[in-house]
Amino acid sequence: MGVFVFLPLVLPLTAWPIARLAEQHLHPRTATRLLTAVAAVMAVCSTVCLGLVMVVGTAQLPGNPLPDGWSDPEVREAVPYDEIAGKAAIPALCVVLVACGRTLWRHARVRRRAHRALAGLRPTEVAVLPDGAPYAYALPGGRRDRVVVTTALLQCLEPAERRALFAHERAHLAARHHRFLLAVQLAARANPFLRPLRTAVAYTAERWADEEAAQVVGSRRTVACAIGKTALVSRGTPVVTLAGFAAAGPVPRRVAALLGPAPAARRWPSVFTTVGLAVWAAAAGTAVSAMSSANSAVTMVLILYAATPL
Repeated sequence: MGVFVFLPLVLPLTAWPIARLAEQHLHPRTATRLLTAVAAVMAVCSTVCLGLVMVVGTAQLPGNPLPDGWSDPEVREAVPYDEIAGKAAIPALCVVLVACGRTLWRHARVRRRAHRALAGLRPTEVAVLPDGAPYAYALPGGRRDRVVVTTALLQCLEPAERRALFAHERAHLAARHHRFLLAVQLAARANPFLRPLRTAVAYTAERWADEEAAQVVGSRRTVACAIGKTALVSRGTPVVTLAGFAAAGPVPRRVAALLGPAPAARRWPSVFTTVGLAVWAAAAGTAVSAMSSANSAVTMVLILYAATPL
């Protein structure tokens, strides 16, 4: 394996340029899908390689349940600096698993509580809560997807702005934005170098819904006004993996984008542009990460198989 086992741990750095440029130059739909795919693949690859290094480190511990042959010099030579890297990988992988598990548990808990809170209401697409706190968010799952909004927020908006709010939240539900948000949240937990992609996807997912709402309402300015008003009074969503009307910022950039022309729907930028180079760099980094982790996994399996006593 050599140093290739460590490459997926640092290759997410190649995606940092596109994490910033995608917000500015790609259509929000394209940016959300691209950044989520890059983050998910790189997170899986880095976790796999971390697990491979951990196997070597665990095999060196006294009293470990692994076969004795897995601590042979031939196995340890597969990982550079095996004594330090192998033992450091054990707590690192535990932290990753605990962080990802906590994120999944919190996401599921908030969704269950939200659905229980709506159990007494009629099963309509829009659930209006008599709450003095102004907020709105898209709640997927259960018997049906629902838009949750409070009377306090509706009172702050004009009729046209309310239509923009509902169109925005319906866009979140139709495109399953909560899955993108959860995927990048888990990816950032698995590898801290992927945090810029999590922040970027949180923004581009909102921009995606903004553009969909503008098409439904027929006025980009109305959507911009609704976002601005909501941002001034709203407290956000109960968890970051649930999309909200003005939860992800920066809101002024979203408003400014809506006051300008609609973004072009071109799916793949030219390689002769800055954003094109950044896209190809992220794609290359993702491909190298996948190949490195696959090569390391196959090599480690073969080495461990040869070292396992029959």
